[in-house]
Amino acid sequence: MVAMFASGAANAEMLDVEKDELKLGFIKLTDMAPLAIAKEKGFFEDEGLYVTLEPQANWKVLLDRVITGELDGAHMVAGQPLAATIGYGTKAHIVTPFSMDLNGNGITVSNAVWEQMKKNIPAGTDGKPQHPIKADALKPVIDGYKSQGKPFNMGMVFPVSTHNYELRYWLASGGINPGFYSPSEVSGQIKADALLSVTPPPQMPATLEAGTIDGYCVGEPWNQAAVAKGIGVPVITDYEIWKNNPEKVFGLTAEFTEQNPNTTLALTKALIRAAEWLDADNNANRAEAVEILSKPEYVGADAEVIANSMTGTFEYEKGDKREVPDFNVFFRYNATYPFYSDAIWYLTQMRRWGQIPEFKDDSWYDETAKSVYKPDVYMKAAELLVEEGNAKKEDFPFGTDGYKPATTDFIDGVSYDGKKPNAYIDSLSIGLKGKEKIEGSEIVGG
Repeated sequence: MVAMFASGAANAEMLDVEKDELKLGFIKLTDMAPLAIAKEKGFFEDEGLYVTLEPQANWKVLLDRVITGELDGAHMVAGQPLAATIGYGTKAHIVTPFSMDLNGNGITVSNAVWEQMKKNIPAGTDGKPQHPIKADALKPVIDGYKSQGKPFNMGMVFPVSTHNYELRYWLASGGINPGFYSPSEVSGQIKADALLSVTPPPQMPATLEAGTIDGYCVGEPWNQAAVAKGIGVPVITDYEIWKNNPEKVFGLTAEFTEQNPNTTLALTKALIRAAEWLDADNNANRAEAVEILSKPEYVGADAEVIANSMTGTFEYEKGDKREVPDFNVFFRYNATYPFYSDAIWYLTQMRRWGQIPEFKDDSWYDETAKSVYKPDVYMKAAELLVEEGNAKKEDFPFGTDGYKPATTDFIDGVSYDGKKPNAYIDSLSIGLKGKEKIEGSEIVGG
C-alpha cells in the first residue's frame, strides 16, 4: 500500500513502512553527514520515518547495539558488516543497501616524525613537499626507531575499519610491514615494523600529542584538528592511496531488513536524497552542511575545522592548503551504490593480513559480498525516486552487474579486479598469498 504524501517534494510517495520510529547510531565523523542531512532537511519525514540519531562511544559499541536491536541501523566502517557476517570478532549477519561516501580519511604523523620524513621528500617548484607522499619517506624513520630498540606506534580506529586497511596498504607499498593477524593473536602485530592499535577517532589528536602514538589514520575532522592544534601533519589522504575508495556504509541486521522491507527501502530513499543534496550543484550546499555537522549533537567540532575538507580543500603542513575537490564525495561517481567489488576489496585485505586465516576461492568472495551488499534494495529505492521526480535516472548505474572495472588507481599502481580476488592478493608485495597462513609468529604453507 502506498499513500500520497504532501511535502517539499511535491510528488513524493510514502511507503507503508512497518516501523516508523527509528533510532540510528553514528560516530562523530564528518562522513555521518547523510544521516544528519536526511534528518535536518526532512527527507526521513518525507518517507514517514521519525528518526532519532544517537552518537556512539566507539565502533564496537555501535555494532553491538545494532546486533541487539537497541539501534535499528547505523553508520559503519565498510569492513564491519563483512567481518560480522563471516564471524571475525563478532558473528552476526549484517547487510548494507547503501554506501555512505567515498574518500574522507587521512594519515597524520607527529611533528617530530614529520621533521624526519621531510628530509626524504623532494620539494616541488613552489618549495613545498611533492604529493602524494609515499611511505618510502617514512621507512628510514621507522628503521631508525628499530635500530634504537624503540617501537613505532600508529593508531587506527578499528581492526576491520577502512582506516586499518588504508594505513596498512600505504605502509606496505613503502616496504613497511604493518603486521599480521592470526586466530590466536588478534593484535595484528606479528612481524610488524609499525605497531598498529585501536584509538577512537575523537581521541586521536590527544593521543598523538601525549606521545602514545607516532601517527594515525582517521576520518575528518580529526586530521585537520591536528593541524589546527599544531600537533601533527597529515601526510596523505586516502584519495591519494586509492582514488575514490568506498568509506562508510549504512548497516542493518539482515533480520531487520527481512522483517521491515518497506522501512529499509524508505531509509535508503531518504539517504540517497541526502547524499544527492550534499553533492548538488558542485557542492553548493556544503557550507550549510558544515554548520549542521558542527552542532554538538552531530560531529561537534569547530565549523572551520570541518569546512577545511568538506568544502574541497585540505591542509597538510600548517599553511600548506591544497585543492582536494573530491576529498569528501557523497553522491557523484555512484558513491552511494553498494558495489560487490568494493566489498571484495575489503575481504582481500582481511585475507592479506590474516584476519581471514586460510585460503578461500574466488567464488567465496563473490558469495560473501552478495550476502552483505544489497544493491537490489538500492536500485528499487532509486527507481522510486526517479518515478517521483526526486532523482534523475542517469545518476544511477542501471544495468551494472555490481562490479566496477579493474582499476590501477592506487598509490603503487597495482591493478585490482574484483572478479579475480586471489590473483590480486598474490600480486601484492607484502602479505599472505595462496595457501599461506600464520602459525605462531611465522608464515607457513604456500
